[in-house]
Amino acid sequence: MHPCAPHTTPRRALCRLGSFLVAGMALLGALSAQAQTTFTTTYRNGSTYNIYGKEPSAAGKYPVYVHTVGTGEAYDSAWAKAAIDAAVARGFVAATVQYANASFGSCSTISGRAKGIFNATSTSSAIAKLCARGKADCSKGIVTGGLSQGSIISVLAKNYDSRVQASMGQGTGSTYTVAYNLESCMANGKHAQPGERIRIINGERDMFVGGTEAIARSQAELVTGLKCTGRQSCFRSNGSGWYIVKDLEVADLNADHCFMGNLGVPGVQCSGILGVDPYYEYGNNQWGVKATMDWLKTFVKP
Repeated sequence: MHPCAPHTTPRRALCRLGSFLVAGMALLGALSAQAQTTFTTTYRNGSTYNIYGKEPSAAGKYPVYVHTVGTGEAYDSAWAKAAIDAAVARGFVAATVQYANASFGSCSTISGRAKGIFNATSTSSAIAKLCARGKADCSKGIVTGGLSQGSIISVLAKNYDSRVQASMGQGTGSTYTVAYNLESCMANGKHAQPGERIRIINGERDMFVGGTEAIARSQAELVTGLKCTGRQSCFRSNGSGWYIVKDLEVADLNADHCFMGNLGVPGVQCSGILGVDPYYEYGNNQWGVKATMDWLKTFVKP
């Protein structure tokens, strides 16, 4: 049984204490990780935007991981940095990219933002700046990941750079509340990235893509083209597919749109901005960032 069960106040307190202990243990392990170098740069898409990244300090050429954050999320948030850390530890030049994410948008709006980041024909795009780095070798492959609007950009990345080999999305669907229907660009077959190169992770309490496990599942099925009626997870033999995170699998018992957050308030979407869920960041589970990066690595050359 997960340490956060059952839903009682004393148990919740113990769960949060356990979360800090897990994080502390992971920190000790991180001290022995391979040396990394931090870098910053910029790119242009109408305006100038920032890029924050890390790369292995060891000599060599590495494939590239690009992360795009959700609407209103800082490009260098704790959630984004957790993804970057997991990627660089697996031998990627890894970066999180700022873009005009103050608002959501239609397929055309978000596609324009994706093009600004991943336009392989432009020398001012984010991917051009990253691929020009001395330790980056984009011919070995590019992989992508992101949250919410950033997950849409992640899936659409291959529309603009054929070197993108696989994409991960968190809080991903085609219908966001009642205002936006992105099926014309997000349904399987409507984007260049084939379903068998996509992995979607959604929380069962994700109100932005529906609010129930069944709707979170249906949205993941629509994007990936992989259907498994009534299942919590469904993966192809190559690891592509989807997973629905349950409340009892996260430290704050709140598997919402931002299930990777910690100390969130149940019913308040993405309120766990204060930290990163330790089971997401350090756990050995199918929905955590370690498993995601291990999966993405299978599609690039060493």
